Amino acid sequence: MAKKLHIKKDDRVRVLCGNDRGREGRVLRVFPKDRKAIVEGINMVRKHMKPSQQYPDGGILEQEAPIDVSNLMVIDGSNNPTRIGRKRAENGKGWVRVSKKSGEIIK
Repeated sequence: MAKKLHIKKDDRVRVLCGNDRGREGRVLRVFPKDRKAIVEGINMVRKHMKPSQQYPDGGILEQEAPIDVSNLMVIDGSNNPTRIGRKRAENGKGWVRVSKKSGEIIK
């Protein structure tokens, strides 16, 4: 069973290490089983495509590759990278994500 991640789709994140260190982007997709995420404009790779119906000319495409979630940090509402905590929702049903730095709830 995959462990719950601190990152969700559409979160704004900052890259902590690697060639794209310090850059920010929006999470497009999350793979909890592999503990990886695809971030818009981060970790770009070149993919060689054979001609097909979708790409009649074939060629070389640039696309995002998955990056490990341990290398990403969520950005809260005040544009600060922060760690994520969880606490009970005010209505008592379920849990909400909370910024460790500012204490505000992250959607």
